[in-house]
Amino acid sequence: MQWDGMTELAQLRPLAAALAIGLLIGIERGWLLRLEPAGSRVAGFRTFGMLGLAGGIAMLLPVPIASVILFAAAALVVIGYGRASVDHKGRSATTSLAALMTLMLGALAATPYQISAFAAAAVVMALLSMRGKLHTLLKGISADEMESIGRFALIALVVLPVMPDRPLGPYGAINPFQIWMVVVLVCGLSFVGYAASRRAGPTRGLLLTAATGAIVSSTAVTAAYARKLSQPSDSEGALIAGIAIASSTMFMRVMLLAAILVPAALPRLVISMTPAMIIGLTCAVRAVWRLPRARAEIALGNPLDFGPALLLAGMVGALSIALRWAEGRFGEAGMGILLTLTGVADVDAAVLAVSAIVPQLMDGNTAGTLLSAPVIANTLLKAAMTLLIARNRQGARAAAPLFASAAAAGIALILMR
Repeated sequence: MQWDGMTELAQLRPLAAALAIGLLIGIERGWLLRLEPAGSRVAGFRTFGMLGLAGGIAMLLPVPIASVILFAAAALVVIGYGRASVDHKGRSATTSLAALMTLMLGALAATPYQISAFAAAAVVMALLSMRGKLHTLLKGISADEMESIGRFALIALVVLPVMPDRPLGPYGAINPFQIWMVVVLVCGLSFVGYAASRRAGPTRGLLLTAATGAIVSSTAVTAAYARKLSQPSDSEGALIAGIAIASSTMFMRVMLLAAILVPAALPRLVISMTPAMIIGLTCAVRAVWRLPRARAEIALGNPLDFGPALLLAGMVGALSIALRWAEGRFGEAGMGILLTLTGVADVDAAVLAVSAIVPQLMDGNTAGTLLSAPVIANTLLKAAMTLLIARNRQGARAAAPLFASAAAAGIALILMR
């Protein structure tokens, strides 16, 4: 008798799982429609529970009977939605679609894929419960950002899969798939910063705008803030702090890219970049005397335009070839000079190029040292640019943390030798 009881209990488990899935999704739908008049709801808590159970029962019956049950349940949902749409203009199809999903997931719960059914049900409930937040998110997306999302889908899902994944070109230095993969990564990271900057500024303050904008381009942030420093302002402390924060954000961005693309170089890079980042943030804290509320206009440019993406890919490909040539002709010193010159214009290109030649040409410590050089050069360029644009005492105060950060990174490199 005990064995028969256990067998019967095991047979009930698929139905219990199907019912649980229906109730899980139904509790959200029932709560959302709780204020609707009786008789006006397409489906509620009990209906969803029965739909899930119906799906589970159907899967335990012969295929012809199961097909009839599933078809009849789906037809009832569609008919109910049709009638509600006539009586209530503009009614969303979400509840009816959720009901059909519940029916399918209830059926899936009665198969060996029960865990997958529960996982999918949890995702469905999460999406349904996030209705307000998702609608708010959509309202905040601009036409340019929506176009950028489409472009990112093209470069990540259409262009990337067709790229050859093998060494090509002189010295076998170019792997189109790897180069485009890192271009996709950099463009995605830059777009996150671009979108965050648009939402942060100008009303959220100079410091937050500097931090988010620097994810896209610390050089653009530095130039914009230096121009503001060239004129008398009540937010000079915040502008100086913003320039220091932008530079520190660049250090963090480089270390993040290295962690993803060149993990072997990360320990040495962290040792050189951390003192520079600490000095920048310390100077930023000292520069802030009051909470900034001034507007910050920064022309970042959309990082998902095809032009910059193609330019970055071209720079990485050309630099990869040049690094192979320099290594053969001049050794590590030649590669260091090339990377430093490249970093003055674009630190990302230097990081991506190094990721393509490690571990073929160098070990992690060497790569970390070589990557530090373009970051230092870029920091010195921004310091000089701040002095040239502001041309006053405030410009010198803003440039000082950048010079100090570059010096700290350089000293750390020397001490590591």
